[in-house]
Amino acid sequence: MVAFLLAIPGVKPGGASYLHSHMMGVLPDYRNQGVGRLLKLRQREEALARGISLVEWTFDPLELKNAFFNIERLGAIVRRYVLNQYGTTSSHLHGGLPTDRCIAEWHVDSRRVLRVLSGGRPAVDERNRIAIPNDIADLRRSDPQRAREIQKRVSDSFLDGFQRDLAVVGFERGGDSSAYLLGPWHSD
Repeated sequence: MVAFLLAIPGVKPGGASYLHSHMMGVLPDYRNQGVGRLLKLRQREEALARGISLVEWTFDPLELKNAFFNIERLGAIVRRYVLNQYGTTSSHLHGGLPTDRCIAEWHVDSRRVLRVLSGGRPAVDERNRIAIPNDIADLRRSDPQRAREIQKRVSDSFLDGFQRDLAVVGFERGGDSSAYLLGPWHSD
């Protein structure tokens, strides 16, 4: 086994079924080879075969590579942000920071997702940008106080944008920083 993906079925208020994609892992030697995307595509096929059109999962907004994958490679959107979802842990993955999380919504049969999966970019009507320095992982280790300040600014920006009915609809990688792109989102 070189990778795994675990999802749990759920029911939304109102009775709609969805999958909560709880965990995915790929061994280091197999990363950056498309294995994770293949797993997610298989998960999409399984959801559609069961009549499920929504898959959700959480991710750390400071993990920029993961954000790019979720938004630009899969076509997920984000409309919810949870402060310190898992509490502050001693895990090296969290760097002593609160475990803030974005909730990715993958509407697996939407035009947006179909466009992204066929090689297109998500349509972005950008209204706001939330920039994060690309060296945030290093800052977690070398300057946790600065990393926490960045995390706080980011969480305030997400919560403000979501309160104004914006969603993360794109992600842009840049030289010194990357940015979440927020704008209106309409289900299709």
